[in-house]
Amino acid sequence: MRNYISLLLLVCSCALNGQVGGISAYEFLNLPNSATVAGMGGHHIALMDDDLSLATRNPSLLNPMMHQRAALSHAFHPAGISNSSLAYGHHSNKLDLTFQGGLQYASYGGDLVRRDNTGQSTGTFSASDFALHAGVARSFENRLSVGANLKLISSQLAGYNSIGLGMDLAVHYKDTSGLFGITLLARNAGRQISTYDELSGNEPLPFELQIGINKQLRHLPFRFSIIYRYLDRWNVLYDDPDAENESIFLAFGEEETQRGAGAVFLDNLARHFVFNGELMIGKQRNLRLRAGYNHGLRRELSLSDFRSGAGYSFGFAFRTRRFSVAYGRTTYHLGGGVNQLGLDFGLGKR
Repeated sequence: MRNYISLLLLVCSCALNGQVGGISAYEFLNLPNSATVAGMGGHHIALMDDDLSLATRNPSLLNPMMHQRAALSHAFHPAGISNSSLAYGHHSNKLDLTFQGGLQYASYGGDLVRRDNTGQSTGTFSASDFALHAGVARSFENRLSVGANLKLISSQLAGYNSIGLGMDLAVHYKDTSGLFGITLLARNAGRQISTYDELSGNEPLPFELQIGINKQLRHLPFRFSIIYRYLDRWNVLYDDPDAENESIFLAFGEEETQRGAGAVFLDNLARHFVFNGELMIGKQRNLRLRAGYNHGLRRELSLSDFRSGAGYSFGFAFRTRRFSVAYGRTTYHLGGGVNQLGLDFGLGKR
């Protein structure tokens, strides 16, 4: 256990500098890998149950309830772009370890038009990314869980290819009641093994340090999560000269005001947070209604002259002992959002 924690602290100490967007390769790793994650604000890292898709994002959530379970998900992006994932879990009583393996795949189309400097068409090309991942976790005293994912990443963009190696490291703690959980997660630590070309140089992976809590109310069938992103980086603002008169509170309907130091501070702080909640309906809590809010996503994708639902997400799931069907929708723009479907099912005896 001491070796696991030492390795996690080593990764957590490696902070990155610069703007949040546009500085990393393999950004597809930040896309929601399941309908559950999509419906909960794009990040859901602190809930430990039998949902295998959550362990793909946070390996410390792997547990014996995921034994012989499989998870499939597909997101329908505009313009024929798609994002799919699959995973399988297995628990070993002999080793007291839970394993998982799977694939995340993003396709951007196979008939993209290639143009020269004058705008003339010179044919078509394809672009896609994928990541093979394998993970393992171990629980201590049924309260503390430590896990790791290893990822082999490949990217093909118009004849340019790159390969990378990444890792997720995480620690999860839950109290004796099982109603409260807290997670520390280091995502996508690693580096490129080969670059797209000799001139581009080595690009960083989209490393991110997150901390999250999940709390289920004792007397109501409702639980919520609060996730703090970019624990390794404070400034996540985009320096937009056209946003001088914007306010953080515009998202909530207030008047436009001059941005002072306090407003800038609050805006930057709020962009770190993701909030989500889940209402469980029925005697067996089979029906789950979900909603999430990502303030950073809303501020980055909002339009100055129009209101949109950017940053808001919702979804639902119907769960039985044998399988689960989930739907999630994330709104990115005034023009629409992304629908995502997921299926989680058990392959062994129940």
